[in-house]
Amino acid sequence: MKKNLRSSFNSRQYMLEKDFEIYYYSDLHFRSEKNHSHDYYEFYVFINGDCAMHISGNDYPLVRGDVVLIPPLVNHHIVIRDPEISYQRFVFWISRSFADGLIAESADYGYLISKSLQKGYYIFHNEAVMFNFIQAKVIGLLEEVQGNRFGRQTSLRLQVSDLILSLNRIEYERNNTRYEGNKTDISETLVFYIDKHLSDDLSLDSLAGQFYVSKYYISHFFKENFGISIHQYILKKRLEACRTAMLREEGITDVYSRYGFSDYSSFFRAFKKEYGLSPKEYQRIYMQDPESRNTKNR
Repeated sequence: MKKNLRSSFNSRQYMLEKDFEIYYYSDLHFRSEKNHSHDYYEFYVFINGDCAMHISGNDYPLVRGDVVLIPPLVNHHIVIRDPEISYQRFVFWISRSFADGLIAESADYGYLISKSLQKGYYIFHNEAVMFNFIQAKVIGLLEEVQGNRFGRQTSLRLQVSDLILSLNRIEYERNNTRYEGNKTDISETLVFYIDKHLSDDLSLDSLAGQFYVSKYYISHFFKENFGISIHQYILKKRLEACRTAMLREEGITDVYSRYGFSDYSSFFRAFKKEYGLSPKEYQRIYMQDPESRNTKNR
């Protein structure tokens, strides 16, 4: 997890923003909280720790990948069983008015909320593949919150809606179809994961272990669907990420090391083969003449 996404824990139980707030917390020696409630919805994504969520008089032991949904005015608190184990979680708050607005657009946004309010279901378990999918979306949202890119507000609205819909879809499909994390779902999740983790280890062995599928399946999927090997797919994605960052006037050295290239010579060769220019030439030409960028890449 990127350190710059982490927030210092704040015991505040009210929202500062009108629609939503999202945080990543990682704490050692965390103490059990006092029982409390609030007037917004809390989505809590558990990553690590030895603890349980106490909700309305019941303790629910948590395991990695659990999503907890706490509706407004429901009493709850975290119970830490071993404070020596790092306690990590995402906390995502959405206001009642924002949730009501989404549900007014489509009832699909309210599936989990309905299960919590009407049936008292608060804990939703996720296997490793689905948890990786959820975590990638949450990290993408956190990065957008902390960034300042063009279209930030529009992107935030889309990403929040997408995250909420994805959580609802996962639970709906788990309960209403023969959903077993089939290969199509794994493939879509795999592509999304790669796009969000270009700076991480994306070796075939690592991906196979992460998604609990064979290396043959991953290799075959990329060859069949993209016409290239997974190595070529990742290379193209990394080069595109580098190119985009360079056009934002970021330093070439910072860019290639950030996106998984071990040295400049390998980055130089791959970049020149893909775009026909050295990284320095490309940045110099297209920073001077942005219009030629569109012509070159059509």
